[in-house]
Amino acid sequence: MMTSDQEKTRQRLKQLLGKPGNGNCADCGAADPEWASYTLGVFVCHSCSGLHRNIAQISKVKSILLDPWSSSEVEFMDSVGNNAAKAKYEQIVPAFFYCPTHKDCTLLREQWIRAKYERKEFMCVEKQEPYSAGYREGFLWKRGRDNGQYLSRKFILSEREGVLKYFNKHDAREPKAIMKINTVNATFQPIKIGTAHGLQITYLKDNSTRNIFVYHEDGKEMVDWFNAIRAARFHYLQVAFPGASQSDLLPKLTRNYIKEGYMEKTGPKHTEGFKKRWFTMDDRRLMYFKDPLDAYARGEVFIGSKENSYTVIPGLPANTQGYHWQFGITIVTPDRRFLFTCESEGDRKDWIAALQTVINRPMLPQEYAVEAYFKHKP
Repeated sequence: MMTSDQEKTRQRLKQLLGKPGNGNCADCGAADPEWASYTLGVFVCHSCSGLHRNIAQISKVKSILLDPWSSSEVEFMDSVGNNAAKAKYEQIVPAFFYCPTHKDCTLLREQWIRAKYERKEFMCVEKQEPYSAGYREGFLWKRGRDNGQYLSRKFILSEREGVLKYFNKHDAREPKAIMKINTVNATFQPIKIGTAHGLQITYLKDNSTRNIFVYHEDGKEMVDWFNAIRAARFHYLQVAFPGASQSDLLPKLTRNYIKEGYMEKTGPKHTEGFKKRWFTMDDRRLMYFKDPLDAYARGEVFIGSKENSYTVIPGLPANTQGYHWQFGITIVTPDRRFLFTCESEGDRKDWIAALQTVINRPMLPQEYAVEAYFKHKP
């Protein structure tokens, strides 16, 4: 008798997955969730179910396929479901707030889940103060530019002044660096930085990219900083581009890199040996570093569009010498050719695909100004 009851219950649960909204994870949007929180009434993916376990006082999870379910639990799942839970727990998510997907790091997904169900930040606007106030100050561990040691530094984000700044001494009057909000970017880099809460902040200094690597032991604190930067960027862009729609501006608040990894490169004359460097494709800037955590790039190449004579070709010119890795790439710009080699065919494919997406995208008016700057750079 038991088995057939269990079988019926399981069939009902599977049917519930077919209801609108239930076919994707309630928290990260991954397709075909196989877990559910039977206290919140949401269907979630395996990865998010693990994060729900961290808020066990609020959320209790079970596998749809493997765990026994009572009929009352199934009734509850039926009465709530993902769409109703979203309407309740995501009532007032600010436009600038970063809502993670299944591709995002654990920290962003965990703090999103905690913000929704544990802290109920999107049911009560006062709870959004830490990132929506337009001003934020606090201490973050910052990686030293030259020695790689992390030291506590005071950071201040001021939307009114349009800057993010940090101070080397706790009582310092003058900031060590002033980063203008219009060029600031922030992206979580747990693997590269080697800590789950690691954030890479970049800004332009004399039109060259400067990297700053920071973290905080408290995950909420770190994600609040990230969303505060997004809020400041959002308000800056609304003023800078008054005619632009929200959907035009939101993708520009922060960006992840298109691709990063090691390649070998040679110099402009193509006569010196190839050297292994860390490359970052950030929008239209292809930068290379001696070490992934360097503060400044050794060089940056502007990647324009195909209409402007930029192309990427697999392979190297016939007479090229001095390379160790066998999988070559040639980037042709209006001024010169750049030669790179990759360690594997798979790597080369990925780099070419990444470069191609940028080259296929028509250039924006403001990108012509950036291109002109690169051309006149000494």
